[in-house]
Amino acid sequence: MHRETLSGFGLAMPEMLLPASGIDRKKWAVIACDQFTQDAEYWEAVRSIVGDAPSTLRLIFPEIYLEKPGKQERIEHIHRTMRTYLVQGVFAPPEKTFVYVERVTPFGVRRGLVAAIDLERYEWRQGKKALIRTTEGTAPERLPSRMDVRRGAPLESPHVLLLINDKADVLLPALGERAKTTVPLYHTDLMLDAGAVTGWAVNAEEDVSLLVQNLETLTSIGASGGCEEEDSFLFAVGDGNHSLAAAKAVWEEYKASHAGERGLERHPARYAMVEIENLYDIGIHFAPIHRVLFGERVNELLETLSTLPDGVITRIAGGKELSALTAVFSGKNRLGLILDSGFYLIEFADCGLAVALLQPLLDGFVRETGASIDYVHGEDAVFRAVQHLARRGAGILLPPVQKSGFFETISRLGVLPRKSFSMGEALEKRFYFECRKIER
Repeated sequence: MHRETLSGFGLAMPEMLLPASGIDRKKWAVIACDQFTQDAEYWEAVRSIVGDAPSTLRLIFPEIYLEKPGKQERIEHIHRTMRTYLVQGVFAPPEKTFVYVERVTPFGVRRGLVAAIDLERYEWRQGKKALIRTTEGTAPERLPSRMDVRRGAPLESPHVLLLINDKADVLLPALGERAKTTVPLYHTDLMLDAGAVTGWAVNAEEDVSLLVQNLETLTSIGASGGCEEEDSFLFAVGDGNHSLAAAKAVWEEYKASHAGERGLERHPARYAMVEIENLYDIGIHFAPIHRVLFGERVNELLETLSTLPDGVITRIAGGKELSALTAVFSGKNRLGLILDSGFYLIEFADCGLAVALLQPLLDGFVRETGASIDYVHGEDAVFRAVQHLARRGAGILLPPVQKSGFFETISRLGVLPRKSFSMGEALEKRFYFECRKIER
């Protein structure tokens, strides 16, 4: 069933494991492990809700605990729980299918397709060209802990989100229209006011044909925005890149240690499950991640930012006006600077995403002056950090990330600086639900 064609797009239809009918699905589904990493109360609330019930909470390693004692014992317990769930009837019989997903969030509805991707077609290293590419810089030092969790695990459950560049927004609505004529595979409300999620099977011959046709169309028109053929790509990692990079690294380890083994090219660890979403889905908004710098020489930031291409600096009367102006796209890139009780609007050439031009300047400034830099979600947090902390600081407000030109920027510049954007707020992030065996 289109197996060879799908492989040309780096995709495969996964053999899905879903919780059996008697499992409490609201307790089963848990938010991505890389969320609420400074909020122990959130994870304690999750633990309280789940209680002793089967849950993906016991199949993941919330990153808030990564630096805590007992890491190895926690990983061993995760692997034991996975094996227990496989033999104790926690899962329904496996079903080979894609899953069309509609996620209701506090901010709208997001649509996606759960699929398996070929890790041989994915790359996170700077300068490498691949069909599936990362969008933000990957920190190699963050991979070993994530590799430890995946290495030896019999199961995976996805929180990785891949983006397609479907400006006409055709593919997912078309699949959804067909899928929603059938009975859902699952539906559940999500804990802690995170909305709800519903999934439908996508495995009929006609469904797969529709998927293939639309992917061919995206490829033929230039999925990366009409750039040169050798620089084109089909999927960009929107969320979970470090987890996906760890999966690739574990696969490369396994491949090297089992070289020549019969059937190695079809081993399930070669693949990783993801959810594919459309960059232009109206339910997806990109939130900027602002910067706050601390140090005795932060007053020099104004001069540093004036070196941005065609930079123009205007003093603004107050913080509210600065926030409003920073958020408006005027044909130029804009940043807001809060410094020594002053407010400044910095306008500069629109030759790429603002953060891609800003971050190299900030990295150099930190090296030269010894300043420190924090990455902050939400404008209010920036103003609080600058105005109410004892340390001398400066805040930089970034504008909303423009979807138009996003793929083109990745193609032209390669990976963006780390912490360039967030795909929505924390409660919008993916919840674990589907599982897949990654051992034979």
